[in-house]
Amino acid sequence: MLCTLLIFGLFAGEGLPAGTWVDLTYAYGKDTIYWPTAGGFKLISDFKGHTDKGYYYEANTFTSAEHGGTHLDAPIHFAEGKNTADEIPLDQLIGPAVVVDVSHKALKNRDYQVSAADFKAWEARHGRLPDQIIVLVRTGYGKYWPDRKQYLGTDRLGPEAVAELHFPGLHPDAAKWLTANRKIKAIGLDTPSIDYGQSTHFESHCILFEANIPAFENVANLDKLPEKGIHVWALPMKIKGGSGGPLRIIALVP
Repeated sequence: MLCTLLIFGLFAGEGLPAGTWVDLTYAYGKDTIYWPTAGGFKLISDFKGHTDKGYYYEANTFTSAEHGGTHLDAPIHFAEGKNTADEIPLDQLIGPAVVVDVSHKALKNRDYQVSAADFKAWEARHGRLPDQIIVLVRTGYGKYWPDRKQYLGTDRLGPEAVAELHFPGLHPDAAKWLTANRKIKAIGLDTPSIDYGQSTHFESHCILFEANIPAFENVANLDKLPEKGIHVWALPMKIKGGSGGPLRIIALVP
């Protein structure tokens, strides 16, 4: 709560933040992209129409895997004993953010892994990454959503499809550099996984999550954000004991 109040206190006006709001969330629907082995999103109508009492009414039931669409990876996902979705402190999910744009490299190489050098290049332009910052990595793959073949590298489903995944991610050495040398709150990117598609051991997940740093995956509209000066609110479904869940993430560009 204190974090939220401090953030809102940065903005002038009649109690409302000034600037442009950018929705970084894909809507859930039949075309939402999930991992090839995960169940997709289903919306089942419970009632739609006029009741016998004369008023109009709609209600639905939905089902979804935790990890699909724009979603949170809680540290417990790959680190035993670390925070579950409901245990992540709010101040790790809300605050100043930066965008590290590697799209000029990643769009030329589906297996590109973001390096420590990419973060150092950002720092050469803008100064050291501030402490307690949320880092968003733009690979440019958001332009392919919701085309599974283009976004994932394959449109097949099932365990056999996992070996055919080709999309950029964070190199484990970069994850080590961030956790050892910088103090970030959380990290997100515009691909299905923090680790690149061909990863088999998900080392970047393990490194970040062991440090209790949550991740945001399938983040939308990063091309609409500047590299610095933004604030982010990333609020997941609060699933007790969850390893992740659907995420509503938004940014404010002053």
